[in-house]
Amino acid sequence: MRRRNPTRILIVLVVLAIGVVGLFFYISNYSKVVAEGKQNRMTPVQEVLSRDLETNYPPTPKEVVKLYSEITRCFYGEEYTDDELIKLALFSRQLFDDELVANQTDDQYLSALRMDIDSWKKDGKVISSYSVSQSTDVNEYTYEGRQWAQLYCLYSIRMGTNMAPITERYLLRKDDRGHWKILGWELVTPGDDNG
Repeated sequence: MRRRNPTRILIVLVVLAIGVVGLFFYISNYSKVVAEGKQNRMTPVQEVLSRDLETNYPPTPKEVVKLYSEITRCFYGEEYTDDELIKLALFSRQLFDDELVANQTDDQYLSALRMDIDSWKKDGKVISSYSVSQSTDVNEYTYEGRQWAQLYCLYSIRMGTNMAPITERYLLRKDDRGHWKILGWELVTPGDDNG
């Protein structure tokens, strides 16, 4: 019978112990990194609110409607605090033409928005996605010396397990700073000859 060398057994045990301790530290540090990554990730609402429209205003009518649609999707499909809702509402009004903004005070807009959001939540409706007109489908024209644009956005509304498409027509006008601003929008019904 062969005798086992105690030094060899001790070396194997030390190597195994180092491996187990190393694996423990790797797993504990990896879970901390993953947890920190999840904490640092911004919500869709925070991502929208992090945009600076003073230095990075959307350059085209399509991009303005895309941003407004993302804000709308946040209103009707994301979780947020009351403070974030107020900031989001005020942020959305920065995309509106002065004429549209003049129709309601900030408080009136926020009050109407809250009522609409509550109604959607009560009905279990959320905007799950949207699709803005292709750039080639944007109708730009000049009227009374100002530049105008008209385009469409298709929203997918989810209510429980059912999906329903809704199309809205947006009208935008360029302001004195050269920014496209939303002047209004309307629901396009299936029998609408213009859409």
